[in-house]
Amino acid sequence: MPDHASDHESDRDMPPLADTPPRSGLSRRNFLVGASAAGVLAAAGWVQTPRAVAAGGGKSVTITIMGTSDIHANVLNWDYYKDAAYGDSAGNTIGLARVSSLVNQIRADRGRERTLLFDAGDTIQGSPLGFYYATVDPVTESGAVHPVAAGLNAIGYDAVALGNHEFNYGLEFLDYWISQLDAPALAANAVHAGTTEPAFQPYVVKKMHVPGYKPIRVGVLGLTNPGVVIWDKSNVSGRVDVLDVVESAARWVAVMRAEGVDVVVVSVHAGDSGLSSYGSDIPVENAARMLAEEVPGIDAILFGHAHLDKPEVRVTNRVTGKEVVMSEPKNWGQRLSVFDLELTMERGQWGVATARSLTLNTNTVADDPALVQVVQAQHDAVVAYVNTPVATSSETLAAAESCWKDTAILDYVNHVQIDVVSKAIAGTAEASLPIISLAAPFNRAATFPAGQVTIKDVAGLYIYDNTLLGSVLTGAQIKDYLEYSAKYFLTVAPGAPVAPATWTNAQGTPDYNFDQFSGVTYDIDISQPQGSRIVNLAWEGTPVAADQRFVVAVNNYRQSGGGGFPHIAAAPVVYNAQVAIREAIVAYASATGVIDPTDFHVVNWRLVRAGTPVF
Repeated sequence: MPDHASDHESDRDMPPLADTPPRSGLSRRNFLVGASAAGVLAAAGWVQTPRAVAAGGGKSVTITIMGTSDIHANVLNWDYYKDAAYGDSAGNTIGLARVSSLVNQIRADRGRERTLLFDAGDTIQGSPLGFYYATVDPVTESGAVHPVAAGLNAIGYDAVALGNHEFNYGLEFLDYWISQLDAPALAANAVHAGTTEPAFQPYVVKKMHVPGYKPIRVGVLGLTNPGVVIWDKSNVSGRVDVLDVVESAARWVAVMRAEGVDVVVVSVHAGDSGLSSYGSDIPVENAARMLAEEVPGIDAILFGHAHLDKPEVRVTNRVTGKEVVMSEPKNWGQRLSVFDLELTMERGQWGVATARSLTLNTNTVADDPALVQVVQAQHDAVVAYVNTPVATSSETLAAAESCWKDTAILDYVNHVQIDVVSKAIAGTAEASLPIISLAAPFNRAATFPAGQVTIKDVAGLYIYDNTLLGSVLTGAQIKDYLEYSAKYFLTVAPGAPVAPATWTNAQGTPDYNFDQFSGVTYDIDISQPQGSRIVNLAWEGTPVAADQRFVVAVNNYRQSGGGGFPHIAAAPVVYNAQVAIREAIVAYASATGVIDPTDFHVVNWRLVRAGTPVF
């Protein structure tokens, strides 16, 4: 990792090297102070706010809004799956500690009284750190401060919108986490089931006292994603509904304006594509641009959910004709959105005259040592946990080809899922049914090394905090399901060169939506059009009958309707013990002690073209 120490900074304020326990892998090098905020902003094409303006007392003033989104429990610049500092081919870095360094510098540059800091959601889930303090050593039982709450508090966030992943660990856990935050947690469109009464705080008004000026009242409205009712149905059903993003914003922006706010900022956990990963039964998933177009009275929108870097999006409101500035910072703390809003005084009230935004790369700074110190002990506990050995693998198992071949490492997931479900339904009416399983390739980089396999290896393979269910599908429904999954591939002519890595992700379909079944055999003919690709579907050598019933081991995300797969969301559920799949894999590996593909790997599906196998 390159150093980015500036010429005018020194490491005189860094803690002694001995303060950093060696097992964490964090070193003195991480603490080198990066480029100044002025330099970073200038490199991004930003004009520094003249400090002389601060003493003016005139009729214009510039305030700065900063924002993050999709932190996903990344507090330090650390990859728990690799047990090393995070790094990718683009040189990105991650974590709230990097964000903190940028925020500190911008506050120093602009003046603390001229800045606010918001988050657009998905903060507590998504890394082993988040998983550990929700399930392994839950803060709800220990009473410890959640490391993400501790990080947000240390940085000094002014408000945090709730993302869909905030609901993953249940409402009680979420409420406890919110109680630990210094900043308000906002979700205006999450309401008590069957009502329009907010289940969380809808908005907050922050009063900015810039010396020499009339106080500036900035209202920030928080909105979560309607997909919560699908993706976390088991946690919110009958308790929380999530209403339309646009309709909710229209309601609450009007309330905020009536309250006399000068500036309205929306922090929304939604992308800006206008599309949804689910059907049309619930409101649009990625509605950020729709907000800007349809709801009058919004000045700026911080958005997220899509994990993209969108420094500035300018949208004209159809009602007022006024331009709204939007920004999405890249996930995991890789970017910080920065808005500059120039306010002018008219008839005794501030209004936004001009607005612009950009995103700053956190690889231009180093971890804030003060924040590192806040979470160091909790980080070290997770590092020790993920390095715990669970089994010995007889050979190296890799997921690199799992997106176009039946691989042993993905079969292992299905093998464990079948084992858990079959034991759970023993003695029930469904015990006589064939038990099959489905799983998707979540991480092409996942590997079980030959020899010792640790929890971090399992976590690298199964990166989501899903739980396991058993549902009943018919043969016809399984055929429909597989056809839907097979849309993942482009249509490839029989004689075309074999280049499988170029055939995947058709129509933008992510790897995690390519479900593969174990327990039935079938071919995927990618020379055929989508919807007509599944051939030779059989169970134990016999063609699957349309009315034949199967128990299918499936994760809660899919069973809830995530990905829009047919039939599964309405299928009867015969097993749901809320067992975390990752923990089930760890428990199975620990119990058996050995991971040997000859015990579980069966090549039961393959790609073909016009009936001829690709491999």
